[in-house]
Amino acid sequence: MNTQLQESTGIRLLKKGQKGLIYMLFSRMGIIILLFLVQILFLFSVFQKFGEYIPHFLGGNFLFTVIILIYLINNRMDPSAKIIWLVIIMAFPVFGALLLVYTQTDVGHRAVKKRLTNLMELTRQSIPQSPKTMDALEKESPEAAALSRYVSRTGCYPVFDHTDVTYFPLGEDKFYEMLRQLEQARHFIFLEYFIVDEGVMWGKVLELLAQKAREDVEIRMMYDGSCEFTTLPYDYPSSLERFGIRCKMFSPLTPLLSTYYNYRDHRKILVIDGHTAFTGGVNLADEYINRKVRFGHWKDTAIMVKGEAVKSFTLMFLQMWNIDEPAPLFKKYLQYPTSGQQTAAVQKKMQGYVLPYGDCPLDQARVGEQVYVDILNHAVRYVHIMTPYLILDSVMENALKFAAERGVEVALILPGIPDKAAAYALAKTHYPSLLESGVNIYEYTPGFVHAKVFVSDDEKAVVGTINLDYRSLYHHFECAAYLYRTACIPDIEADFQATLKHCRRVTPETLRREKLSIRLAGHALKFLAPLL
Repeated sequence: MNTQLQESTGIRLLKKGQKGLIYMLFSRMGIIILLFLVQILFLFSVFQKFGEYIPHFLGGNFLFTVIILIYLINNRMDPSAKIIWLVIIMAFPVFGALLLVYTQTDVGHRAVKKRLTNLMELTRQSIPQSPKTMDALEKESPEAAALSRYVSRTGCYPVFDHTDVTYFPLGEDKFYEMLRQLEQARHFIFLEYFIVDEGVMWGKVLELLAQKAREDVEIRMMYDGSCEFTTLPYDYPSSLERFGIRCKMFSPLTPLLSTYYNYRDHRKILVIDGHTAFTGGVNLADEYINRKVRFGHWKDTAIMVKGEAVKSFTLMFLQMWNIDEPAPLFKKYLQYPTSGQQTAAVQKKMQGYVLPYGDCPLDQARVGEQVYVDILNHAVRYVHIMTPYLILDSVMENALKFAAERGVEVALILPGIPDKAAAYALAKTHYPSLLESGVNIYEYTPGFVHAKVFVSDDEKAVVGTINLDYRSLYHHFECAAYLYRTACIPDIEADFQATLKHCRRVTPETLRREKLSIRLAGHALKFLAPLL
């Protein structure tokens, strides 16, 4: 990489220690700690200065708690979250009420929600559903057609045929193909990623982007605003502008007065010329391609989509990009031909159906969870899952258990070396109940599993960015592709079986040998699970 590019990727970086401290202070947990300290200070003041009014305070506190309880019972939030909030508010009325008000008022996202809703309506008919495709899917699988109709209700997400999908069992595989496809770009490149960090991966991608910008290829890039406290300096977008790359942060983190960090852009999308797209778990950082070792071997997955379904990824990117644009532009990019430079071999692989979809936390539809539940409910022989986290609500846990109790082989692969101690401990709290219902649980001994994969009955699969935790299912912008009878599904199942060979099986006996500290931490944190 040339000197100028090296300077661009390293300008004015904060020290890692500084970033960690700032992120901790303004993180979700930082707010929780702050509000808890407010309660302690409030109670201390009441008892110190207004001791004679304590009976009045207790009476008012009781009335206030009853009002909050009535509000919660009538709220549309998940029942598991309601129970947690009830416990918190009854135990810590001031702290709990302040935290509930803070999250429910959603300071900072009202304008974003209104704008995004308008954009969704504006683009709802921008990619028409092919009646021929839907009729063919209906004949092959009424179940898959019904799921497609549900997903289309939540946004402009048609189901496509004439699309080739290539599965990558490792981040390295996606990276090499991604570079090859970027070199062939002629018109535009769109990138939307959760994490961008300097190193080999981003360095090589950036070098190619700068080269393509010099060739008059239009380049737009978005990354999540949490990167400003973890990997990149705040002014990084303006640095990329010098190379002809239009760049934005999604929801830069702002201290205390905003709930922006409630809703992060967890998507990973790359679109090239409207005919090629990538998605999956792989971010633009070296641990995702095992050039940096953080938690042992990093097991991740991705897919490359070529053909008609790429339009949906183009649209998803543009919806996010245009949130703060005064004159949003969609039609131009959706009119690019989707055939691209497809070989005869690629054309032959264009079988089955592909349904790309996004999940938006600002509406009431939990599309990611509903698709997963649909796969579990209609499975006949097996559902095989890879996920980095297992922090389940009652709906997801019941679906996993019900499938296993019906005789479906349900198997989950989770990390053997976790990246987050709290998430690891919380996952363990679900193990006994799942095992009792017949769910098979495995842990990847070489390291960390970051893949988000469902595959079922040799004919259905989902690959995308959606984890089995509250963050992904409730609070993040996510994306994925539902695959039905595509040529790559045997590859996905083969990868699951290959990964299984490097896993240890979890049993009631291994759980009893688990460290007491992990078990205690999991149970202690469980009542905060929806808030983490």
